[in-house]
Amino acid sequence: MQTLELPGGGTIPALGLGTWKIGESAGRRGAEVAALRAAIAMGYRLIDTAEMYGEGGAEEVVGQAIAEALRAGDVRREELFIVSKVYPHNASLHGTAKACARSLARLGLDHVDLYLLHWRGEHPLGDTCEAMQTLVAEGKVRHWGVSNFDTDDMEELAALAGDCAVNQVYYSVAERGPEFSLLPWHRERAIPLMAYSPIDQGALAADAALQTIAERLGISAAQLALAWVLAQPGVAAIPKAARESHLRENLAAAELTLGPEVLAEIDRLHPAPRRKRPLAMI
Repeated sequence: MQTLELPGGGTIPALGLGTWKIGESAGRRGAEVAALRAAIAMGYRLIDTAEMYGEGGAEEVVGQAIAEALRAGDVRREELFIVSKVYPHNASLHGTAKACARSLARLGLDHVDLYLLHWRGEHPLGDTCEAMQTLVAEGKVRHWGVSNFDTDDMEELAALAGDCAVNQVYYSVAERGPEFSLLPWHRERAIPLMAYSPIDQGALAADAALQTIAERLGISAAQLALAWVLAQPGVAAIPKAARESHLRENLAAAELTLGPEVLAEIDRLHPAPRRKRPLAMI
């Protein structure tokens, strides 16, 4: 698995697993835990979650899967890179620490590897930064960052704190808004961008034009779309997948190398933005 360098040291896997919409139903919990166990067994090491997902339910599912995998000897804790996020309304100077403690309890962990502000809210950004830095100093968080921040937000953040490690945004072959100014800003500062919904929640799997290119390459349209995101310098991706076949397809996509002709063909189908527009967000 390829990795990206993090500011201040350390690395993050280029491909991970998202858990949005997991943990919303007790009846599906067993299957969801099993899917995460399977993902860990086949090599996934980056797992992304949030207190918002299932109102903590996703963190509980992730926590159970990790605990079972550790007991079974499938993985060591230090091999995993666990990401969670704080709700904006909880991200006050003191509320951030309390939210993190609740997340750690649900995950059954003594620290997370990356803790993100899910999106900007009512609390002063400086207070959230201070709270994040305190969590790092206390060893409860290894790295901290943000999500759904555009270029102007990142400029403001950089003036307050110089240790933001990651920004997680919606980015896909069909949603290339970050390329206009945000992604170049990140690259100039060597701060990784983490792409959520890199296959447009599965919609790109049915993109007829991408299917034509993919068939020629002997892969699926979803794999092509994911490989395109992973081919962008400084970008990691966290597609959600529950079926074992999809988990394996995504892992295989991370090993693909797309030639310049294929990349140019995709550019013609889904051109890069020519003007600034608001970030997509789901």
